[in-house]
Amino acid sequence: MSLPERIAAQNRKARHEYTIVDTIEAGIMLVGTEIKSLRAGKGNISEAFAGPNGDELILYNAYIPEYQAKMPFPHETRRPRKLLLHRRELRKLVVAIAKDGMTLVPLDIHFNDRGIAKVQLGLAKGRKAHDKREAIKQRDWNREKARVLRNRD
Repeated sequence: MSLPERIAAQNRKARHEYTIVDTIEAGIMLVGTEIKSLRAGKGNISEAFAGPNGDELILYNAYIPEYQAKMPFPHETRRPRKLLLHRRELRKLVVAIAKDGMTLVPLDIHFNDRGIAKVQLGLAKGRKAHDKREAIKQRDWNREKARVLRNRD
């Protein structure tokens, strides 16, 4: 019996602020109290970003609050956390960031069917204000078109 994927933290503004070119799933190194806090549904990645540091990828500015039940060794809430990727994937992302001027944005932190915390990263290009307005218009038009087609039948 496998467990369904459960989202612990989500960055809802990422798809509005950026054009997501590619997505990739990475593991994340967490300590025990961070896992407990994420399982409780706490955590915020709206201001987080990922970047290379030497030969590894780091998630910066992700907020995971201290676990409610006071533990003897609480974790730091906004510490940099190492992301776990295969070397080939890491090289591909680092090249895209350096050469194409892209950004790595965390889209969500979720638990896979084995209960392991994973981060879904989006390789993204920033949008200008007029692009954001155009995307909103397009989304509204698609919604209206679907409504008309549904009511026509």
